[in-house]
Amino acid sequence: MTDPAKVRRHAERIRELVASVVRSQIKDPRLGMITITDARITADLRDATVFYTVLGDAAAQASTAAALESAKGMLRSTVGKALGLRHSPTLTFVLDDVQDQVKHIDDLLAAARTADAEVQRLAAGAQFAGEAQPYRLEEDSDGEDEETENDEPRGGDRP
Repeated sequence: MTDPAKVRRHAERIRELVASVVRSQIKDPRLGMITITDARITADLRDATVFYTVLGDAAAQASTAAALESAKGMLRSTVGKALGLRHSPTLTFVLDDVQDQVKHIDDLLAAARTADAEVQRLAAGAQFAGEAQPYRLEEDSDGEDEETENDEPRGGDRP
């Protein structure tokens, strides 16, 4: 079993290494404006997942994914040498779609705010269907509901 702190350190180191190699050594013209956002590695240090974002449209994302796949061998050897592990971890690149999810959540929140404003607008001119206070208060009862010995107990058909 590997120490979780060691796994986190290796994952952070992999993120830094991949980012520096992508920035300085990969000269593929298909590589777009890429940012390495995160890296995760399994507890046995054999498989690493690298998350990245790309500035641009779907075509830029697809071409960047192809460039990363073609440079995967060089990146894996660089990471393996730098980490000094017995086995170089295999690298898997995953497009990080956090920005799309954030935009979707912002759109949902804006729709909820609009719906709340509409409810507030409708409630401002609304009136009660019955009395404003439909429940009896303790002060108003003045002993009118007290049970006597001859009355049936409340609550239904109890003997």
